[in-house]
Amino acid sequence: MKYLLTGEDTKRLDFRLVTKEDFDSWLPLFKEENVAKFLGIDQNLSQFEQCEFWFKKVFHRYQNGLGGMNALIDKETGAFVGQCGLLVQTIENEERLEVGYSILPKYWKKGYAQEAAIKCRDFCFEHEFTDNLISTMHVDNIGSEIVAKKNGMIFEKQVKDYNVFSITRAQWLNQKSVNE
Repeated sequence: MKYLLTGEDTKRLDFRLVTKEDFDSWLPLFKEENVAKFLGIDQNLSQFEQCEFWFKKVFHRYQNGLGGMNALIDKETGAFVGQCGLLVQTIENEERLEVGYSILPKYWKKGYAQEAAIKCRDFCFEHEFTDNLISTMHVDNIGSEIVAKKNGMIFEKQVKDYNVFSITRAQWLNQKSVNE
């Protein structure tokens, strides 16, 4: 399946497909204030319904070649940490490839989102999937904005309640050569 990082890894994380068995592990995310708003999910749904909506979306992406979130598994503990992946998105009638990331609250502020997002960015450009990669986040989601910036992205524009950050393949190659 194109765009998925199944079998890839980072220093601390293994990437694999999300399965139905991951549902209970993912459910705690939806207890957190603003998570549904940040993820564009109806805030009036119950925690269970929000998680169900998320999983339907993940599997829809898999089945329709729209990329998808990968489960992030801590190599040391085997714990389910979060999800990250390359997603086909439509932004203002234009199909674009996005790095999406969500981490379970107990793993926030430990660098997992940044580590996984960098892996997705590098995987995307190494496989030449696109020349311009984005991340979108709700305008109030400062944590995700910080991750996008650490991923080398810069603010591109605001679309409704979402900020779009992007990086080109040329910018990535330039950053890569500076860091080597």
